[in-house]
Amino acid sequence: MRSPDATYVRKACAYVTRSSGDLLVFEGPEHDGFQVPKGTVEDGETPREAVFREVAEESGLGRLGPVRHLASDVWCRRESPPRWYVRSFFHARVHDTRDRWRHVVTGDGAEQGREFEFSWIAPNRDTEFALDLDDYLFLLEAG
Repeated sequence: MRSPDATYVRKACAYVTRSSGDLLVFEGPEHDGFQVPKGTVEDGETPREAVFREVAEESGLGRLGPVRHLASDVWCRRESPPRWYVRSFFHARVHDTRDRWRHVVTGDGAEQGREFEFSWIAPNRDTEFALDLDDYLFLLEAG
């Protein structure tokens, strides 16, 4: 049953990999564990469009290969007052030779101006991700 005071926020999440299969991650403020580029889908924007924008704003990567939708879900961000994320996960490949870099977030979201340090990891089941962002990593193996 849907709570009348519940908030639903559309989110786009990007699993960005390079040819080695390594996954782009960062450790952001306020959360324990790795994160992937992600953010709120703006009004008039599709989740696919949002994933391109979020990757560019958060990481500085502007050229992604083909983007494939992996999964969508509804995830409980907070129970009281109820806040749910309607998450869409995508996979994109990128050719980038840097192993680590820092990027100051652009755009006009809450993270604007924060600096994130990006790196690549070989994801495995023991790697801890914030916000259950690893829920669909197993789908990378299927594609």
